[in-house]
Amino acid sequence: MIESVRPGASAKRARVVLFDFDGTLSLIRSGWVEVMVPMMVEVLAELKSGESEAELKQVVDEFVARLTGKQTIYQMIELANQVRARGGEPEDPLVYKRWYLDRLWNRIRGRVDELEKGHCAPQKYLVPGSIELLEALCARGLKLYLASGTDESYMKRETELLGLTPYFNGRVYGALDDYKSFSKAILIQRIIGSAECAGEEFLGFGDGYVEIENIKQVGGVAVGVATDEPECERIDEWKRNRLAGVGADWIVPNYRPCGLLMEALFQ
Repeated sequence: MIESVRPGASAKRARVVLFDFDGTLSLIRSGWVEVMVPMMVEVLAELKSGESEAELKQVVDEFVARLTGKQTIYQMIELANQVRARGGEPEDPLVYKRWYLDRLWNRIRGRVDELEKGHCAPQKYLVPGSIELLEALCARGLKLYLASGTDESYMKRETELLGLTPYFNGRVYGALDDYKSFSKAILIQRIIGSAECAGEEFLGFGDGYVEIENIKQVGGVAVGVATDEPECERIDEWKRNRLAGVGADWIVPNYRPCGLLMEALFQ
């Protein structure tokens, strides 16, 4: 199913394609929200502010979703702000991030081991149709970039395990320790500044609010990947409404069938 949210939108002028990573191509970290949110609720519940667990979860759900697509540290900075607002003394956001990554690793370790040992095909942890789409875009002569809020060292390793590295030819960017020096918006401006393309020559793919907004702000066109993970066979309506609301031109649950998607984008 390919939903055209804004009929008449076209990627025919596109020269550069920017992909988000987790949830847009990779499913290795599928379920990360179910790791991050409970951890944050635990931290806030310890403050005994009088709020119920359900009320705290509502607070955390909102800011985690709002900041999805930005570097993970921003969600941890907001957690620290929430602790402070309740009269607590927060840990350094980097400490919260380390706690989260330790818990996430416990969840995804088996997936990474499977891939490293060759016990499964990379497609098991890719949004369906990803390879076919990347090949089709490269065959069209488009230059592909990959950008993520996940730490760059982890992201590059996972990109390699999934067999995606050749499609991006070194143009793989993730979160850095100096988090203010990188963002998807900064990357877009660098590409425009280097005269690789104008803003309206961007095509973006993402499952988060941030990357869709960044692409639309410079005049590009965007595909919202509102996939219901991990099966990725149907639209997640909450994601769909959020991505459409921030300007996505098309909504898809996956990239299957690739031919119809390419026709929709470039007709």
